[in-house]
Amino acid sequence: MFIQTEETPNPATLKFVPGEPVMTTGTADFTDAEAAKSSPLAERLFALEGVSGVFLGADFITVTKVDDKEWHVMKPAILGAVMDHFSSGAAVITQSENQPGAQVQGDGEDDEIVTQIKELIETRVRPAVAQDGGDIIFHGFEDGVVYLQMQGACSGCPSSTATLKSGIENMLQHYIPQVVEVRAVP
Repeated sequence: MFIQTEETPNPATLKFVPGEPVMTTGTADFTDAEAAKSSPLAERLFALEGVSGVFLGADFITVTKVDDKEWHVMKPAILGAVMDHFSSGAAVITQSENQPGAQVQGDGEDDEIVTQIKELIETRVRPAVAQDGGDIIFHGFEDGVVYLQMQGACSGCPSSTATLKSGIENMLQHYIPQVVEVRAVP
């Protein structure tokens, strides 16, 4: 098995591409070892010293490290853990991992706007964010404000605020005049 490693805009996060599907549907974001109990792969990665976050995408895994650890020390152990997991044939997720969305329901006009926002995020934003080893989750639209959550490499990335404000906010405002602002949800 050959696992590609890619840098992300977040210096604390690396993207690992095992060359086979990781998640068949959706994504999973684990911010600590306790949350990783539903994923044998994430549990295996959190067992390594210095791992502070694991994000599973369709065909990639992003791993976030603590500040006082170096990638050249951690990377071989992470590659070994990923290779061992896929070689074992174990499931990536053992129980349903629901990513709850605090979606705000609006009136009929808002429903059409929400549909447009979701479509733009799905077709234009998510693919670009996935390239950087992350994901973006729609949480709601209320009073002209779009609420989005950055996950994986994009969570805590120094450039995520610029991505939200300069990139996503401008694009949504261009296509949907009712969008006044985009805010990050922790």
